Amino acid sequence: MRRKVGAGLAFVGGFLLVLAVLAQVYAPGQLMRTPLDVDETTHLSGTAQLSDGESLVSTPVNAVSITHTDSAKSDDDVAVFSNSSCLVKAEGDVGNCVSSDDPENRLISATTDNFAADRVSGIAVNDPKYLPADAQPHEGLINKWPFESEKKTYPYWSGDLGKAIPAVYDHTEKVEGLECYVYVATVTDAAIDIAEGVPGILNSTSTIYVEPLTGAIQNQVEHIEQSTADGNPVAIIDLEFTPDQLKKSHDDVAPKVSQLNLLTKTVPLIGYLVGIPLLIIGLGLLFLSRRNNGDTGVKLEKKPVPAGAR
Repeated sequence: MRRKVGAGLAFVGGFLLVLAVLAQVYAPGQLMRTPLDVDETTHLSGTAQLSDGESLVSTPVNAVSITHTDSAKSDDDVAVFSNSSCLVKAEGDVGNCVSSDDPENRLISATTDNFAADRVSGIAVNDPKYLPADAQPHEGLINKWPFESEKKTYPYWSGDLGKAIPAVYDHTEKVEGLECYVYVATVTDAAIDIAEGVPGILNSTSTIYVEPLTGAIQNQVEHIEQSTADGNPVAIIDLEFTPDQLKKSHDDVAPKVSQLNLLTKTVPLIGYLVGIPLLIIGLGLLFLSRRNNGDTGVKLEKKPVPAGAR
């Protein structure tokens, strides 16, 4: 009986230890990767002060960013994305965007972009096998932070400048109940084109709220100031995630955080805390069982030798 119990405990303990090692070593490599079926629409809202030639006129605005993965071009290591973004005056039914010839002149800007990124680190990849020949080279992080983000400075892509700028860890803050690392990326008096062939100056602050385990952006607050080369203001824009977008981002990411924590933290912890004692107890019972069997083994009986026999 003791032998059977020992064998059972040793088996269960060994199984839990193997499970803990797999969850700690193998699972992160499989789960902490950007999926290849991304289809995201992100909504922001705010205000814009736009020049009418004489002064700045304030108007409410909506911004939409639509991002898809190209699963045919993506592979195990790299995810390929296409993105379209639109900023419009929030007047009437504008939907996600309006055409460039909108009779009410509500379109402020519209852009498209193609880029590729490492599925774990989130860093831009510029290998031509993933991108169209005319794709703009990218640098740094673009649409997400790395899995298991750290409290440090990351390079962050600025489409306005066409290069990466420092996104500095600032503090930790909860967004819709999820703890996020907050990074701030600042542009000061940078030369840009405010229109085709028209030089200008950009000052901006991007505040990005990142859930650190998944690297998913949970909120983004933008303050953008554009002016002519001689300092006359052209546009001042303030944007952030809408309340509905904040909730949607939370609802999308919270289950992933729970799943990753379960597999990479809870399962290994239980596996080690329970598996090691069970294995030790099981092996101990097996050892005792074998020793006791050795003490009570069959003993040879001496028989009397007949008289005269040699």
